[in-house]
Amino acid sequence: MTNNTAPVQRQLDAYNAKDLAAFISCYHSDIAIYRMPATEPALTGHDALEAFYKTERFTIAAMRAEVLQRMVVGNKVIDHERVYGLTEQPYEVMVVYEVQDGLIVNAWFYPVE
Repeated sequence: MTNNTAPVQRQLDAYNAKDLAAFISCYHSDIAIYRMPATEPALTGHDALEAFYKTERFTIAAMRAEVLQRMVVGNKVIDHERVYGLTEQPYEVMVVYEVQDGLIVNAWFYPVE
């Protein structure tokens, strides 16, 4: 059995370090990122992912995320995260990562209200 949490943890560590190359390397080249309840991906592919995080996330000095709880169900890794630096107050989000062959192939972001 593969360790499906490994690429998810690596991308979290790279996110917090603002290491764009390491972050992108955790994702499949055809990655699809969904911001729920959208039915169409907000971002698709390495190029779109890299452009968004390079300009919209990794330029924010205070930005970081911490995992409050992690659950693994088959090839899905579900993280309850607290995100800092993007809004005045930290906010929480649930992210479902789908892992195949050691890479994240899909990610669904659900805002916590």
